[in-house]
Amino acid sequence: MLRIGHGYDVHRLTEGRKLILGGVDIPFEKGLLGHSDADVLVHAVMDSILGALALGDIGKHFPDNDSAYENADSILLLEQVIKIANSKGFTVGNIDSTIICQTPKLAGYIGQMRENIALVCKTDIGNISIKATTEERLGFTGSGDGISAHAVCIMEKTK
Repeated sequence: MLRIGHGYDVHRLTEGRKLILGGVDIPFEKGLLGHSDADVLVHAVMDSILGALALGDIGKHFPDNDSAYENADSILLLEQVIKIANSKGFTVGNIDSTIICQTPKLAGYIGQMRENIALVCKTDIGNISIKATTEERLGFTGSGDGISAHAVCIMEKTK
C-alpha cells in the first residue's frame, strides 16, 4: 500500500537568525523567523509525511506555543515524525521537494541537505530529491522577504 502526501511551509527572512535549510547552516546575512529553527524545507517534508498518513500537520505535533520546541532543530523533529510513521507501519518511499528563494544560491548545499534528510528518513539518498528555484523577483520570495518550500512524498506500508 502506498500513501501520497504534500507539504508546504513558508517563513519570513530576518536579521539576527541563522539560515538553516535541510539541516544545513547556510552562510547568509539573514535567517528564517520562526519558533523553531524555521527550516522550511524540513517542515514541508514533515508535513508531507504526516499528510500522507492523515496525521495532521507539524503544528499539531509540535505547537508553536510549546516552549519545548523553541529554537528546536527541525532535523530532530523530523526524526520524531519518522518514528511516528514507522510506528504506523510506514517508511519513506521517496521525497521530491522544491525550495523557493531568490537568494542565497543553494546549489552547493543541496547534496548535504539530501544526505541529512535521507539519513533521518532511513532511506537511500537516491530517494530524496531537492531542487531550488527563484521566482524571478516576483512575490515575497522573489523580493527576498521570505523562503518557501514544497514537498511531496510516497509512504510505503511495511507491516
